[in-house]
Amino acid sequence: MKKHNYSAGPCILPQEVFEKSAQAVLDFNNSGLSILEISHRSKDFVAVMDEARALVLELLGLEGKGYQALFLQGGASLEFLMVPQNLMKVDGKAAYLDTGTWANNAIKEAKLFGETVVVASSAAENYNYIPTEYTIPAEASYFHCTSNNTIFGTQMKSFPKTDIPVVCDMSSDIFSRSLDFTQFDLIYAGAQKNMGAAGATLVVVKEEILGKSDRTIPSILDYEKHIKAESMYNTPSVFAVYTCLLTLQWLKNQGGIAAIEKINESKANLLYNEIDRNPLFIGTAHTKDRSIMNATFLLVDEKNQEAFDKLWKEAGISGIAGHRSVGGYRASMYNALPLESVQVLVDVMKKLEVVVKQNEVTV
Repeated sequence: MKKHNYSAGPCILPQEVFEKSAQAVLDFNNSGLSILEISHRSKDFVAVMDEARALVLELLGLEGKGYQALFLQGGASLEFLMVPQNLMKVDGKAAYLDTGTWANNAIKEAKLFGETVVVASSAAENYNYIPTEYTIPAEASYFHCTSNNTIFGTQMKSFPKTDIPVVCDMSSDIFSRSLDFTQFDLIYAGAQKNMGAAGATLVVVKEEILGKSDRTIPSILDYEKHIKAESMYNTPSVFAVYTCLLTLQWLKNQGGIAAIEKINESKANLLYNEIDRNPLFIGTAHTKDRSIMNATFLLVDEKNQEAFDKLWKEAGISGIAGHRSVGGYRASMYNALPLESVQVLVDVMKKLEVVVKQNEVTV
């Protein structure tokens, strides 16, 4: 039976990425060696790293605009502290928008480095919306936001204008929609939520914002040192970077971000239309802030849970259980998830409606 993978991360990747990476595990570039055993300094892997970094800038429209792309380690969680360590001035402050669990975790790390101003938060409403009315302190070293909130199913549709550097955690919607990426001075994203295998972290940074914190930065946490070493300061996650390259190549061949955005919007519209139409379900996020990557929804009556769970499991659907912070269900519709899979879920939701009506008539 075909599986329909809605996992929030590690997530679905294109089938050709699985096939090419599997072949590389056996024999990479006809070298007689596995991608798992080659030197990260070998000519073949250096070419992988160089192409991956270049493709990132190309797809984001940042070529020749003073940005560097890095593949690091430690996930977005390490970036929570690398950002303030590199950007927050000594005795300075930073501004944060609190829109979910990961934003809150980033705030906790920033507080270790200096004054951290939370300009707005939706925590009181269990993060079911994106705050829009707030003021960013002009004297802050940077403003930090999270573009998409995987757990709560919300997504920023616009970003504030400010004269200070803007930092964005795009872990769960990187490469999914068209934006003017020059409005960000630093973007970071864990690879496992739309881009590749777990183990690599993408950082895209405008070089001119670095070297101004007046801090002594440990070498392994210093963006400038990683730039100078071309993401080879320490041994990179070779396999994870390779799967990122394959996914970036796939995305380019699909027509780039603009093309995949249209598909993502079609998938999201299909599912949200059913959530809104079907009286058995209700969405958890405010409509205007709904994520096109992660749709969160509940059953109106939990007595239907057993029947619904049985139906979606029989249909080959995997990974739609909601996070414990929200409950219910979460359908993660990352780039590689086909429209067909969303239709299967919608059909199951419609089937549940029929089953419930039949039972009501029987009773």
